[in-house]
Amino acid sequence: MRVLMVAPTPFFGDRGCHIRILEEVRVLRGLGVETLVVTYSVGRDHPEVATVRAPRLPWVRALPVGFSPHRPYLDALLLGTTLRAARRFRPDVLHGHLHEGAAIASVVGRLVGRPAVADLQGSVAGEMVAHGHLAARGPLPASLRRLERWVLHWPARLLPSSANFARELVDVWRVPRERVVLIPDGIDPDFLRPGPAPDDLRERLGLVGKRVVVFLGVLTEYQGVDDLLAAWPAVMAAVPDAHLLLMGHPNVERYRARAAVLTPPGSVTLTGRIDYEETPRYLTLGEVAVSPKHVSTEANGKLLNYMAMGLPAVAYDGPVSRELLGEAGVFAPMRDVPALAAAMAGLLRDSHEQKLRGQALRERVITHFGWPTLGRRLVDVYRTCLEER
Repeated sequence: MRVLMVAPTPFFGDRGCHIRILEEVRVLRGLGVETLVVTYSVGRDHPEVATVRAPRLPWVRALPVGFSPHRPYLDALLLGTTLRAARRFRPDVLHGHLHEGAAIASVVGRLVGRPAVADLQGSVAGEMVAHGHLAARGPLPASLRRLERWVLHWPARLLPSSANFARELVDVWRVPRERVVLIPDGIDPDFLRPGPAPDDLRERLGLVGKRVVVFLGVLTEYQGVDDLLAAWPAVMAAVPDAHLLLMGHPNVERYRARAAVLTPPGSVTLTGRIDYEETPRYLTLGEVAVSPKHVSTEANGKLLNYMAMGLPAVAYDGPVSRELLGEAGVFAPMRDVPALAAAMAGLLRDSHEQKLRGQALRERVITHFGWPTLGRRLVDVYRTCLEER
């Protein structure tokens, strides 16, 4: 079987959707499925992923996380590149990531006579409103919702990455239930697993003798980084040897400056971008992991990484974090900064609770979110689409 994936993003970028694409390619290869990823001109090649890139534009050298005014014409170039790639590669199925990828895969699929599936993290209109890029009411959001509804009814199957969004697709967007197949974000339990922290890394980052709370993800306001920095002084007051390790990008210098103002001196370290292959080494430095993401409609893959590493995790209470962490998670009410601080401090002070919750989360992620199981489910979706065709 051959699958052509459409990735309207600067793949590969050590984050969210990019990691999902990489893990899907890996598990599909093990199941005998050949993949080819079509993506933007910007980004970096990954040695494990066969990639075709759209034509390069000299004035587009990088793209920010989230909305960009460049995307409409980059998507037009990606459409043409996908059609040319499909004629050469001759896929059995087209697999579009995000809404733009779903639209492109559906159009090209019809042109070449192949079914398309859509891999979705959440509502594009809902996310733009939540991120402040779009007003909640008015003609523009109404038009975007109409376009989104149209796109959602094109593919043969929709593959939401959370049960919360799967319900929304059926109840709000009126997609027939049989066309929605939950494929949650997953992990490779052999790649992400507990282990001793490297002494050289601990020394290089100045963490010797520290009780470390780790955050690994995109450094933005909607990921809760501002709330995390605001909560940190209270954590330090309760646990004086605590240390916050913020790993990720962009906005590194901005948050380094905010940490200098808001938190006790020397209590926060920002590493910048972490290569995905280095993720396990860096996460072993933590005793507790945190994800104060407050956009409750999106997937939250970092929680799965924490779980696979056997780290007890603190998160804001929402449907996605509850779905992932279950009863083994530690939750603070949404946007309640004092409660967030108390949850982190409480776990840091109780090593027995850390161990119990970490073990439970590791067991849970292997059982419910391991890519070997999810990969077989994905191949079943492809086969069903081909049989229907």
